[in-house]
Amino acid sequence: MASRFARKTCRAFRAGRCITAFCIGVTIASAATPQKISSDLKNRSRPGDVDVIVQYKVTPTRFHHQRIARLGGRLHSTMDLVGAAHYSIAASALDELAADPDVLYVTPNRPVYPMMDIPAQSVNAAAAATAGYDGTGIGVAIVDSGMADIPDFHSKNTRIVYQASFIGGSPVDQWGHGTHVAGLIGSNGNGTVYTGIVPDVNLINLRALDQNGNGTDASVIAAINSAIALKNTYNIRVINLSLGRPVFEPAAVDPLCQAVEKAWKAGIVVVVAAGNDGRDNSAGTNGYGTITAPGNDPYVITVGAMKDMGTATRTDDLIASYSSKGPTGFDHFVKPDILAPGNRVVSTMNAGIGLLQQYPQNKVANDEYILSGTSMATPIVSGAAVVVLQKNPSMTPDQVKARLMKTASKTFPASSVAVDPTTHIAYTSYYDIFTVGAGYLDIAAALSSSDLAAGSALSPTAIYDPATGQVTVQNTPASGATAVWGSTAVWGSTAVWGSSVWVSGSTAVWGSTAVWGSTAVWGSTALFGSSTSDSSESLSVAINGEN
Repeated sequence: MASRFARKTCRAFRAGRCITAFCIGVTIASAATPQKISSDLKNRSRPGDVDVIVQYKVTPTRFHHQRIARLGGRLHSTMDLVGAAHYSIAASALDELAADPDVLYVTPNRPVYPMMDIPAQSVNAAAAATAGYDGTGIGVAIVDSGMADIPDFHSKNTRIVYQASFIGGSPVDQWGHGTHVAGLIGSNGNGTVYTGIVPDVNLINLRALDQNGNGTDASVIAAINSAIALKNTYNIRVINLSLGRPVFEPAAVDPLCQAVEKAWKAGIVVVVAAGNDGRDNSAGTNGYGTITAPGNDPYVITVGAMKDMGTATRTDDLIASYSSKGPTGFDHFVKPDILAPGNRVVSTMNAGIGLLQQYPQNKVANDEYILSGTSMATPIVSGAAVVVLQKNPSMTPDQVKARLMKTASKTFPASSVAVDPTTHIAYTSYYDIFTVGAGYLDIAAALSSSDLAAGSALSPTAIYDPATGQVTVQNTPASGATAVWGSTAVWGSTAVWGSSVWVSGSTAVWGSTAVWGSTAVWGSTALFGSSTSDSSESLSVAINGEN
């Protein structure tokens, strides 16, 4: 069985105010308690209104909306999922708004972007097909640019069992990214070798990105809220988020992160793209600290991208140099959690759609198309989560995450060099814990394992010691739960992350010769500023991938 791995690159189709499907630049700062107004709203003297999401300490009521109205603001929508509301209000009124004791935190309604055959063999997906795990009866919610109802998504009838748009208009895909992602999870191949990981799974189409691949925090949060509400109706066990945007504050006050945590705690596995900024050296960090939101949240499974090198064997596969690296901004969580193929992946693409019209050279045959990026790696892991859940329906999201991480392959070279096919620039990648996480997805190993984690699988926290230059790892506290990592020998640090990521003879993951070459990753200021990075480079990754 071959699978369609589109390039999850789409680092961030950064258009003015959108969330890209793949994940864009991330900012890094200290874990200090933030002010009530996010740093990217610092220019409050400018004229005109700003689009904001206001999180409250209590569920907002009409009285809170009336206070905003008295300040000249306008309510767009409520977000009870995260105890927030979406407003337009004059920038000059933000300080007075924040003075309300019920206000927890104010952020812009930020743009979100997409993180734009052989891959299935690279993750040993044939084991699922052989055992009969094809996704039957399980629903996967895909928050993306929509889907096209093509034959690839039919059994006897369509498997798109529900669809809605959170940007207005039709839920039908006009860009192509969402259809490509859906194919990697659940295409039946339509007579080709390009089948998804679970070709009989039910698909829940929640469109949050427009015809150019752009969305906002508000549209994505609304889609996540819908998935939670529909969980029991369609047996939604997995949400796929092949999208992201930069990190501007700790996950605890980021509304997008809070939304994915609510889904996780509702019993849904949330799988998120890491981002495509692993080459970004603008802050002198060699691409470290570039995980995007909501992939920076410690609950979710954050996915980086591998290259299958055009062969069916796993042994020659290498990291994609553009795959974003940890630790996360502000919180310094160890990310990504796992890797999957994402470079030059073939998947579904309906005719006459945006990406196909603009970049026809990537068409393979019929309704098949090539894309690259962590956006494409993410649905591979979503499909793997479905396989594990079909075998063990009672597993919790934490148990699924821990199982996939522990059984991931830990065999890598010390480093590798990749060359961009357009710029011909060479990039060196090192296979440390912030690049490869717990390793390379192995579906066969996940099915063979019977280990069940008892406790929280929150991604751990990296601690930097400026005196020694070493970085160590400790468990991230979870309310009311004990961390599974290190709880027994079965879940020890070497079992989950392998032995090669640790400094010999110590518990450190990095010594004083760390390749980022400075303490910027651990500093108290943002590395990437308050705006998204250049979209042309991101789109280049999505369309061209790398050698």
